[in-house]
Amino acid sequence: MAASELILLTAGIIALGVVAQVLASAFEVPSIIFYLAAGIALGPEGAALITPDSFGDALPAIVGLAVAVIVFEGAFHLRLDRIREAPAATVRLVTLGAAIALVGTAVAVRFALGTGWPLAFLIGALLVATGPTVITPILDVVPVRDRVAAALETEGIINDVSAAITAVVVFEVLNPAASSTGLLADFTSRLGTGVIVGLVVAGVVYYILRFIDLSPGDAPRNARLLVLAGALVAYAVANAQLSEAGVAAVATAGVVLGNADIPYEEEVTSFKGDITLLVLSFVFIALAALLDFDVLVDLGVPGLAVVVAVAVVIRPLLVFVSTVGGRFTTRERVFMSAVGPRGIIPASVATLFAVELRNEAAALREEAATVADPEAAELLAEAAALGSQADVLVGTVFLVILATVAFEGGLARYIAEYLDVIPMRVIIVGGGKTGRALADRLEDRGENVVIVENDEDVVEQRRNQGYKVEWGDGTDTEVLRSAGAENAKVVVAATGNDDANLLVAQLSNSSFDVEKVIAKVNNPDNVEAFEDLGVASIDAGMASAWAIDNQIERPALAQWMTGVGRTGDVQEVEVTNAEFGGKPVSEVGPMLPESCLIALISRDGETHVPNADFVVEVGDKLTLLGKRDPVREGMRMVDP
Repeated sequence: MAASELILLTAGIIALGVVAQVLASAFEVPSIIFYLAAGIALGPEGAALITPDSFGDALPAIVGLAVAVIVFEGAFHLRLDRIREAPAATVRLVTLGAAIALVGTAVAVRFALGTGWPLAFLIGALLVATGPTVITPILDVVPVRDRVAAALETEGIINDVSAAITAVVVFEVLNPAASSTGLLADFTSRLGTGVIVGLVVAGVVYYILRFIDLSPGDAPRNARLLVLAGALVAYAVANAQLSEAGVAAVATAGVVLGNADIPYEEEVTSFKGDITLLVLSFVFIALAALLDFDVLVDLGVPGLAVVVAVAVVIRPLLVFVSTVGGRFTTRERVFMSAVGPRGIIPASVATLFAVELRNEAAALREEAATVADPEAAELLAEAAALGSQADVLVGTVFLVILATVAFEGGLARYIAEYLDVIPMRVIIVGGGKTGRALADRLEDRGENVVIVENDEDVVEQRRNQGYKVEWGDGTDTEVLRSAGAENAKVVVAATGNDDANLLVAQLSNSSFDVEKVIAKVNNPDNVEAFEDLGVASIDAGMASAWAIDNQIERPALAQWMTGVGRTGDVQEVEVTNAEFGGKPVSEVGPMLPESCLIALISRDGETHVPNADFVVEVGDKLTLLGKRDPVREGMRMVDP
């Protein structure tokens, strides 16, 4: 292909990638869906603008560098403090879960497609990887609880690395042109080389950013370029030592730099994100364009059986086994089971392996032409076997990618809404005793709580106690945004400073689309200022007086309320289930679980203590009182 045509083609692919990203944002689905569609449209199955010869021998190098940037980007965003949200489950997902995925997929491929064990385990190794390229876009549009997001993101990043290295080791067994010194030794040497190189490069980049003058005028730009160069150097140096060690190197460097306090972090993050989107779109579109639909068709029903096994059997099995005894609810575990699309690592590595197998097959056919039978026949048979293995490898991997991305990625938000795993995000500014007690009660009923605190000692205490904490000044718009204020339904200003609480309330109302802002008022004289803003205010002195009065006049109620979340519960929920609408309380009550009572009904701003004949309507808000689990079950029934 002429240079001008190649430039035009590259520019067109990048432009399509940008369009795909815009469409993905508009429809709230992972952009990979549109990347794959664009690639297929440009490839031999469509307009035939991209062919296997379009990029010549440069394709492996292009894909390798692109993977380096993508993996580094994902690792850079992996915060170690987020892993604390579900540490045990995370470790099991990337160890026991990965092993279940590897063995389970290999068994499915072996018996469904009738391949040999080496090819089956190669495909199994590749399909272990989910990856940040498909998980992160899903989590961008499905704001699940932080512990769920942390587990899925960590699984994707770490399994990208382990899957790529494992696949290379297994490939050396499959490929007659390669030699292996032992599976475990190969895996360990590649991983170790990558980790060492990644640590060294990260250390050098950190030192330069921290202690060397990058010239004040251009420092942010130079910092961006230095980090990007560091990622590419880490990949190149490690890969020069051992193939695929580069993936481990960039992952290590990304995690280290992402969790280090480097200057100009915001500028670096923004720049890397834009570069990654361009690189990701180019690689996915280019690889999808090389897909031969005849290969997919040839897999037939056995190929679909592998897809079903991977998505419907193996994925749920590994998730439920890995998360047993953890903090995840059953619904969250089902959601995690339904969100395991495969991404760039399986696609890119499978394509490169297939190219290598086909090149080896071509070399055998050339050699066969120079020798006589029966040696020529044996060489041709071996070449045919390699070609067939390449087709099965690429076909199976891409079939799983297409199916999981289309169904799991495209339907992720609907699955999350059906399972009701998108919690109300509550931001509590102030991590003192009030903030902690409130967070404890909210988390107990399943809400997604983020505490914002600027005292480093308090931050450490709350994190050690298991809370999600954003370190910073809650009166800073960027700190609130980082805590998730753009997706928050409630912001609570609970500091001991009324001026700070008032400013938090003002920012929440003016800068973010928050449904409700509640403020703790420490000085009763300041209540009017909060009310003028339309902020629900809680007078700390009056609240204490109410609590004391309850203990004097209503001790049973006081004891019940202070024990909420332990054995009993009181919750308000809106009626959205039409099955409950138009029925009197005498009929609705028996529909609810035992030990779950309707205490109050709010309608049009008025609150009623209902009798048996009071008719419940859709849109009413029911206050449910009773034992903890029945009340939670009643909430799901009334508002499914």
